[in-house]
Amino acid sequence: MTIEPWFIAAMVASLAGYGVYIVGLTRHLVEPNRASWLIWSAATGVEAATYAAVNPGAPQAWVFGLSALACVTVTLSMWGRSRWRRPTPVEGLCMTAALSAILLWLVFREAFWAHMLVVAAVPISFWPTWESVWADRARERSPAWGLWTLGDLATLLVATHGHGSGLGEYSYILVELLCHASVWLMVGLGTLNPVRAFGYRDGRLRVLDAMERGNPFAVRETHLGKAVYAVQGLAEGETIVRFGGRQVAAARLPGGVSGADDRFVQVAPDRYLGPSGRIDDLINHSCAPNAGVRFTPAGVVLVAIRAIPAGEEIVWDYSTTLQNSHWQMECRCGAPECRGTIGDFATLPPERQAWFRERDLVAPYLREPAREKAA
Repeated sequence: MTIEPWFIAAMVASLAGYGVYIVGLTRHLVEPNRASWLIWSAATGVEAATYAAVNPGAPQAWVFGLSALACVTVTLSMWGRSRWRRPTPVEGLCMTAALSAILLWLVFREAFWAHMLVVAAVPISFWPTWESVWADRARERSPAWGLWTLGDLATLLVATHGHGSGLGEYSYILVELLCHASVWLMVGLGTLNPVRAFGYRDGRLRVLDAMERGNPFAVRETHLGKAVYAVQGLAEGETIVRFGGRQVAAARLPGGVSGADDRFVQVAPDRYLGPSGRIDDLINHSCAPNAGVRFTPAGVVLVAIRAIPAGEEIVWDYSTTLQNSHWQMECRCGAPECRGTIGDFATLPPERQAWFRERDLVAPYLREPAREKAA
């Protein structure tokens, strides 16, 4: 069998896309949507099998097979590095619909209709990622989307050049092409620029360095676990990050969650923000913080309370949101003024409480001493 140049191009582009994406994942340059990747892992495996059945001997079936293996690798890597959080309603709906469609293919005796069912699930699987990118396109700013789009295009050319069976052969490739291209368009077509993605500097090949300079954070391991560092210098008063996550009633907080696994932030006397799955979950406490929380109409944000040079860990005082929380944690921040225990705001010395209040670095329900005592 003669291997067509377009087939080689499709293989190279698709696998290069997965390689670049994994590099971005390990360096925290992308924040994949876990719901979409869970669906894709299941769908690509099913599609590889059904496509081979619809088109026996077709070379592009190898593209689907290797893509399925790479997709599972990305998903396992991503889920292994993150903490479980409950899917949003949109994510839950999309996972239920798409995975139900994938399971239903088993009832079809004709591979063609099983193939069509999986095709219908593709746009549903992309919806959580579209929603994520719409909120913040930096979450998926990776050259991988351009490489996958070009790989799909090459695969489509291979299929149309062969002896295909029309809709049954081209539909999945075409839908994947349009979906990948839509994300590439949303994150920016310039992400595929080789000057930004690859380069040879300082005696070695650099990958995604330009992307990293656009990311203001770096995640590293410390004695406390994961920690967030400033890649670029931050000016005093500059907004660092907005806390995400869904609000959870205090009565519904999960029991037994403590230490590094506790990603809940109190935002009202009876409400907390749950884990967001993003960088704000990893910012540690310090009794000598360089950042502080500020409640604004746009949400709860973390601001620099002094100039933070590049390379310094970003930290804030967890006690500045806590009231009647019945929560304590041993502090190992290592600061000279370390209190030893992190607890409610009322456990701070009065002069420290006043310092935070004067700078509007406390939750609204802690701004007035009289209100705190009344509570």
